Amino acid sequence: MLFERKACYLLIGFFYLLTNICSAQDQRVADSLAVIYKADSLKGEAKLELLRNLCFNEVNDLKKALQFAEELINLSEQIDNNYYKAHGYFQKGTKNARLGDLEEAVKAFFRGAEIAKKDKNINLEGSSYGALADIYSISDNHKNAMLYYNKAIATLRKSDDTIALASYILNAGDALLANKEYDSALVYFKESGAIFERVNYAIGKAYNLGNIGMVYANIGKNELAEKNINEAIRILEESGDYHPICVYLIYMSDIYLEKGDHGAALKYAQRSLELGEKYGLKEQIGDANLKLSELYENAGNTKKSLKHYKDYIVYRDSLNNIKSVQYMADLRTNYEVSQKQTEVNLLSQQKKNQRIVVIATVIAMFLIGLIAIGLFRRNKFIQKTKQIIEKEKERSDNLLLNILPEETALELKENGKVLAKKFESVTVLFSDFKGFTKYSENLSPESLVETIGFYFSKFDEITEKYGLEKIKTIGDAYMCAGGLPFPTEDHAYKMVMAAFEIAEFVEKTKKDVEASEMTFDIRIGINTGTVVAGVVGSKKFAYDIWGDTVNVASRMESMSEPGKINVSENTYELIRNEFDCEYRGEIEVKNRGMMKMYFVNNIKIGKLRVF
Repeated sequence: MLFERKACYLLIGFFYLLTNICSAQDQRVADSLAVIYKADSLKGEAKLELLRNLCFNEVNDLKKALQFAEELINLSEQIDNNYYKAHGYFQKGTKNARLGDLEEAVKAFFRGAEIAKKDKNINLEGSSYGALADIYSISDNHKNAMLYYNKAIATLRKSDDTIALASYILNAGDALLANKEYDSALVYFKESGAIFERVNYAIGKAYNLGNIGMVYANIGKNELAEKNINEAIRILEESGDYHPICVYLIYMSDIYLEKGDHGAALKYAQRSLELGEKYGLKEQIGDANLKLSELYENAGNTKKSLKHYKDYIVYRDSLNNIKSVQYMADLRTNYEVSQKQTEVNLLSQQKKNQRIVVIATVIAMFLIGLIAIGLFRRNKFIQKTKQIIEKEKERSDNLLLNILPEETALELKENGKVLAKKFESVTVLFSDFKGFTKYSENLSPESLVETIGFYFSKFDEITEKYGLEKIKTIGDAYMCAGGLPFPTEDHAYKMVMAAFEIAEFVEKTKKDVEASEMTFDIRIGINTGTVVAGVVGSKKFAYDIWGDTVNVASRMESMSEPGKINVSENTYELIRNEFDCEYRGEIEVKNRGMMKMYFVNNIKIGKLRVF
């Protein structure tokens, strides 16, 4: 499709909208505050507040903004002020990201999140998670990006910072757009747009309009795309926010190229390049050069196309810090120049010296060739070794993520151990197959494993769909939980929806003639309450949960009936407004006494959510 682009190109909200967490950035404010800063008359927290506003509003000179952020961090440490220190690290991460130094940005955001959490600054803690999600997104790690976006959004929903909340909902939509999940992206944009409209936040509305325009561009609705993007550019020009304007101008170039208006397409791309060069936006300079190269190539102007492509390579390498490539390019250029000069000298020398020069040249060429071959082989060996290491690292990471939740796996890799954590509200599901033990006695080990794998593979898909955590399987019993490792408010609803899909799959399998020899009835039990979660073992790790909540969930399963979903009173209180439940009365439970139980029959009309 014409409008497909890499993720980092689509994510125009990345590190730019997130910095607008209090009010719109304004270079004019920074210029006026600079006068006060030069006077050097403020002390203590007044000086800290001045520096915070300076590095926030300085958008034209990012290196100067970074200096303000460093000074803010240093002064905050001197007077032990965590509030301003966290803001300093957040702004440091933001400015480094805009300068293309993502490694330094990540360090700053992690440090800022740590300080904000310690200081109970929910607003900045949530924004720091969102900034890390942005980095995952621009690095094409969609799974981790959505994980941290959801963590940021969940944290910010507890705060009073509606603009930050809307900003990260918008950025999550950006990530979905980059992953070509257009319908889901529009859902996120709809929510963020409604919040921006409610608080009359012009910058946010501009980003929202532009991103919606990019969705329309990707699905071929060019007129709607052009309308939304033009309106976004108009708003952004008033505020002087040029980074997204550069991105949107490239999209306008694409739209006019598809219309066949090559002149307009060229004009928009050239304007994007001019703005990028004026304000030092390296990524946008590279993208604009790439688009201009494409346009001139289509027009048959090979010379200009090659020039812009070379400029694109320069800025791409600059952004990614590929210094070795630049160094080798310089060596090649110097060598070619020296060879040209040698040829000129050879023509002017006398005949008696000609043989000596030729021999010297051949020797030099031979030595240079040996060096080049050595460098080539060494580089090839390094690249091959790096690929092997990366492949093995990825393999080990994937294996670890298959047995542990991501947050737990990261903690284990960083600290070498995992501390047990208490979760106040978690929903636990148990299921097992009626008559499976007797049935399995007549099966070979291979057939037994195949049967269990057939069902549990589908259960795993359903669990992952609803963001639940598979805990373990014991024989024909399957156990999963919702509300961990990150607390959520709708874990009971998601668990019941997953239970419905599990029961529906088992019932559908019973009607499948080919699977008739391995069909069963399933019993499902659910309970909600407090659990403790942690990692068992030091060699073969296993993530597990403990507590009375788990025991009651197991009892709910054993007291259920085939094809039924049996829930405790705790779970019923959380889902009764969304599901039709049938009260079973108080039933005697082993070692527990009398307990109220309910069958969940159907979801109520109008209560179905989209996942």
